[in-house]
Amino acid sequence: MAQYKIAWMPGDGVGNDVMEAARIVLDALKLDAEYVPADIGWEFWCKEGNPLPDRTVKTLRTTQCALFGAITSKPVAEAAKELAPSLQDRGLAYFSPIVRLRQEFNLHTNLRPCKAYPGNPLNYRDGIDLVVFRENTEGLYAGVEFHPIPRAVFDALSVNPKMRRFAEHDLADLALSTRIMSRGACRNIVTKAFEYARKFGRKSVTVVEKPNVLRETGGLMVRTAREVARDYPDIPLWETNIDAQCMWLVKNPLDYDVLVAENMFGDIISDLAAGSSFSKKRTKPSMLL
Repeated sequence: MAQYKIAWMPGDGVGNDVMEAARIVLDALKLDAEYVPADIGWEFWCKEGNPLPDRTVKTLRTTQCALFGAITSKPVAEAAKELAPSLQDRGLAYFSPIVRLRQEFNLHTNLRPCKAYPGNPLNYRDGIDLVVFRENTEGLYAGVEFHPIPRAVFDALSVNPKMRRFAEHDLADLALSTRIMSRGACRNIVTKAFEYARKFGRKSVTVVEKPNVLRETGGLMVRTAREVARDYPDIPLWETNIDAQCMWLVKNPLDYDVLVAENMFGDIISDLAAGSSFSKKRTKPSMLL
């Protein structure tokens, strides 16, 4: 019997290619593992109406970990048109299987290292070594969305005076995506970032937010980060706004070490970090994410 049991989820498109490459590496390492195929992605949405079949969730509950490639994702209306004829007009709505997996298994910490390895001829400069901690289950990616907005939801939101400007619109012409963040999730992801920084001798932790505009959710994240930072007096906490952080990552990536952010902002800065080091002609991204 193999030492490890790993769910194998190539998904769609390039996912098959990267998983093939991953298998070459794992086999070279002589990892004692059984790879259990698990269905996920666009193919299963089209023919079954579910991009994350129940059998896959069951497989994940019986394996020790999972390796995932990539998926195709399209807007709800476009996705509905690509369903098999027998599934049309059943009111099925496409959802992100990755978001569903993160929430189903409470995969709250997304650790994204990004490093320019010395000697890589594509490096603009060596020494860039960033780690992004992204909260994976809440924020703007939590999936609490409405279109059209139900009357009860609109009326509830109308306690905020800023909703008045939307009262002139038909509810069918309005869409709503919510950014819900809990103190517990903020504390957890920031604590993970500080623990990592301490364990690996990192010089700082930077919380990336936008509290000057997103005053309630952004404010909660920053306040919580400050509270957590008191337990790590040896590690400086820096605070930056997401827009400025994007500029500074491109301009001075060597200034940063560990960054922590909510779901969407963590997604943005980790992808940006992967391209913030260019070839000497500054035309080709060279970092590994």
